[in-house]
Amino acid sequence: MEKEKEFYARIEAKSVSRRDFMKFCTFLTATMGLSAAYVSKVAQVFAAPSQRPPVIWLHFAECTGCSEATLRAMFPWIDELLLEVLSMEYHETIMAAAGRQAEEQLHAAVEKYKGKFICVCEGAVATKYDGGYGKIGGRTFLEIAKEVCPQAAAVVCIGQCSAFGGIQAAAPNLGGWKGVGEVLGIKTINIAGCPPNPINFVGTIVNYLLFGKLPAVDDLGRPLFAYGKTVHDQCPRRSHFENEEFVEEFGSPEAAMGYCLYKVGCRGPETYNNCPIAKFNDGTSWPVEAGHPCLGCSEPQFWDKMTPFYEPL
Repeated sequence: MEKEKEFYARIEAKSVSRRDFMKFCTFLTATMGLSAAYVSKVAQVFAAPSQRPPVIWLHFAECTGCSEATLRAMFPWIDELLLEVLSMEYHETIMAAAGRQAEEQLHAAVEKYKGKFICVCEGAVATKYDGGYGKIGGRTFLEIAKEVCPQAAAVVCIGQCSAFGGIQAAAPNLGGWKGVGEVLGIKTINIAGCPPNPINFVGTIVNYLLFGKLPAVDDLGRPLFAYGKTVHDQCPRRSHFENEEFVEEFGSPEAAMGYCLYKVGCRGPETYNNCPIAKFNDGTSWPVEAGHPCLGCSEPQFWDKMTPFYEPL
């Protein structure tokens, strides 16, 4: 009870009412595909977590965009997520330690929480030339991945690069860049996207805290609650051109179809993601709503398979 009081006092100090917080929990619960009966339980995860799983966040070949997207999540704020919900043991971008001290912290955390920590990976791993294309502290990404990931309770790949290789893996892929799961031959939870919506990462962690396991995934390792339907199937532009009144206004189904961005290269029909529902920036908008076609960034090898952009497949 005291924890809850402290929590609500903290969010009120940030101008977030209890009502707004519960609205967020309702939205997150729906995004995760859970019934309304779980709203209060989801709220409890943030207000008074019964456990704080240790997290080791590894950076490989990436632009740090996935970390930046998570840092800019409207709620839970990054300080609440890392200091109250999770126990972040290592994260190069936000940790105070640097150099040798940071590397010592990584080794200490792996040893202390062996078999219990969640390993979050951001970025692709090079495989050619013994992984020599990328190094941290004198060790290659490949060496670090092989040492740390197998000792984790679960490996969560955040972003296109760690999930499927990303732009580094685009042809001609001279470094032999690959996603973490493919490199290590292990099953990973892939929060795909460039960058992914932070709500999908938060939902995955909340699922773990609620049920003691990670969410159900598709055949590519992506959580079904976020990647179970195509962008096109959820897109409001599709509902417009299928609406009889809208078709009547345009004069024909063909003319109404022009409202859909498929003819200017939208990859929505081939892309699985919840962008139309979750949106970005606190649910403000998403690319198609802003008039830009989907590029298919949550699909494997999208740089090779989806290009040239702006031309229908």
